[in-house]
Amino acid sequence: MSVRIVRLGTPRLPGEGLRIGTVRRLPRAVRKERYAADDWFDVWYPELSPSPEQVAKARAAGTPQEWNAFVRAFRREMDAPAPRRTLDLLAALSHGADFSVGCYCEDEARCHRSVLRALLDERGAKLG
Repeated sequence: MSVRIVRLGTPRLPGEGLRIGTVRRLPRAVRKERYAADDWFDVWYPELSPSPEQVAKARAAGTPQEWNAFVRAFRREMDAPAPRRTLDLLAALSHGADFSVGCYCEDEARCHRSVLRALLDERGAKLG
């Protein structure tokens, strides 16, 4: 059992389980009934995505310092009570269920899902 960090829209891995889309916006030109069938996500959960302001900062980050500023700001957002409880829940669930958390970005190192991976790891999640 584990949680995997994935790129939404890519083929599912064997045993990946439920796919959670932690994105602010739904995929463009994809009908709602195709989200799961086309490997986007089974459940849309934008509460674990950066605020629109932070998304803009992440996209504009051209230096390591700007990226690190985004990471610090996103971590502050995820430290609010509701996201913190959600991350705690996902970390606990990872020990008894297979599921995945993802975003659209091509490069995980320049995506909020890298921060989610770290936050889940810090909470003792079983990462796959």
